[in-house]
Amino acid sequence: MNKATELIKPPVKKNQWKFAVVFLVLIFLYYIALTTTDLTFRGSSLSPAAIFKRLFWDPFFLADVRAKIPEYAYYMFETLLIAYAGTLIAAVLAIPFGFLAARNMSKISGLGKWILNGIRAFPEIMLAIIFVAAVGMGPYAGVLAVGIHSIGMLGKLYAEVIESIDMKVLEALRSNGANRLQVMWYGVIPQVIPQFSNYAIYRFEVDVRSSTILGVVGAGGIGAPLIIASMQRNWEQVGMMLIIIIVVVTIIDLISGTIRKRIV
Repeated sequence: MNKATELIKPPVKKNQWKFAVVFLVLIFLYYIALTTTDLTFRGSSLSPAAIFKRLFWDPFFLADVRAKIPEYAYYMFETLLIAYAGTLIAAVLAIPFGFLAARNMSKISGLGKWILNGIRAFPEIMLAIIFVAAVGMGPYAGVLAVGIHSIGMLGKLYAEVIESIDMKVLEALRSNGANRLQVMWYGVIPQVIPQFSNYAIYRFEVDVRSSTILGVVGAGGIGAPLIIASMQRNWEQVGMMLIIIIVVVTIIDLISGTIRKRIV
């Protein structure tokens, strides 16, 4: 058999040792966590069935809860606007970061990936706390938090799309005398725009879910009244807000899924 066609066997023993070491380390960490964490909790006087009834059944039959539906709908609309504005900012600003992190487009792709990794290291809630302290409470802080975090996620996805483009198209354009700008406009952009749009729409779905909790730290949206009602054990109001969130998120998923299928 030709040596060039021989299959290279993986170092089985070496991989087994690595797996064993990782497995033992995880067992040790789980042991430390389970033996040092206080797992006791204060039980509720209500049964799970009673709480579920108050969350998803009683709100439809209480006039004072139904009267708050327009108010909760306004907070949910504010949440949608926070997610939309943040995603729009990220979808635009992530493009240069994506090209910077793409190996086939940038000579310093390692720096671009490092920047994107650094941005993604901070969750939205932490960024919201920082921006609330910097610019004050309100939706503006939520938009900044969602937008900055989404830049890290979309930039990484954009870079992967750019790295997977057909380079033969670019070579053909260069061989016909196209300059760098023409190569980008006619060779790269048409290949990446559909996937960019697909990822941006999908990211909007994720940001809607993320924006619902930013109000907990004062970044606007439905999160603030939701956490206040839950702290007061007003499960009927909590249930009505959860129902509104579920309905809106489901509708957005259906619409965005249809749009993404047509794009791709």
